[in-house]
Amino acid sequence: MKILVLNCGSSSLKYQLIEMENETVLSKGNFERIGQENSFLTHKVGENEHVFERTVKNHTEAVGFVLEQLISETHGVIKNINEIAGVGHRIVHGGEKFHSSVLINEEVMQEIKNCISLAPLHNPSGLAGIEACMSLIPNKKMVAVFDTAFHQTLPKEAYIYPIPYSLYKKYGIRKYGFHGTSHKFVSKRVAEIMEKDIKNIKIVTCHLGQGASLCAVKNGKSVDTSMGLTPLAGVPMGTRCGDIDPSIVTFLMEKENLSIEQVNDLLNKKSGVLGISEISTDFRDVESAATEGNEQAILALNIFSYTVARVYCKIYCFNGRYRCNSIYCGDWGKRP
Repeated sequence: MKILVLNCGSSSLKYQLIEMENETVLSKGNFERIGQENSFLTHKVGENEHVFERTVKNHTEAVGFVLEQLISETHGVIKNINEIAGVGHRIVHGGEKFHSSVLINEEVMQEIKNCISLAPLHNPSGLAGIEACMSLIPNKKMVAVFDTAFHQTLPKEAYIYPIPYSLYKKYGIRKYGFHGTSHKFVSKRVAEIMEKDIKNIKIVTCHLGQGASLCAVKNGKSVDTSMGLTPLAGVPMGTRCGDIDPSIVTFLMEKENLSIEQVNDLLNKKSGVLGISEISTDFRDVESAATEGNEQAILALNIFSYTVARVYCKIYCFNGRYRCNSIYCGDWGKRP
């Protein structure tokens, strides 16, 4: 039985086609810079790598092009799409409803849509991936794996915000956390490498890239994480601002005469490393510019590193109660 796994990020599409009988990866790849003029696909079969420069407007077009490569006569791994028995989709936001993976049906899709306002960069991409598969490979069982599910173990004091409690009860405004599949896998792998029982150790995992978050894992469970109600919170990212003074939002709306949609777009799609560097959302481009002496690129990378260190120390020192030797902390952050 062959299973296709799709991970639709805000500007990327990662995939693997897996033969489940022996858990062999038949093919995998990454479609990068989706929605940009220089988007491209890296398609891997064994040790062979094929790179295709292909401009795609959205994830629907990207999924279609990936499926074409899987059945290609020259570098495909299956004869036709019907060999795919099912599809697994990584979905960013599942709210409080989903604590584990579920079979996708109309009700599940509606719940994913209901969470779009909480993950405007990601849930639409995840839905696009689901809808593309429904159209291109219909009548296949599909499963949604939620990034938020791993963080459902956060204690209440970690996920309730200091705003009127009635707003949590009415709208579900709380910290949800994201990148759960990544943090869960990495923490388990670290425990394996250390040859320790994950139920007896504390680990801080870092998921760093265009989307970035940190997570404190205690005894195999998430107890704190840097992202919040949405993936906008935490450290600065490719286009997202991360944690800022909330008054900046109302200040900008007044001074720049911005609507709710416009300020949301600014903070989600025009801030972070892109906003500071004014170069790119791609760290590789920013690093290249920094190497050439571009001051804004250097500043963007320094702010990213500084904030990751700050959040790491907050999680490591105060949740873990360890002695911290971080450059960021200095003496004040040390704990006996």
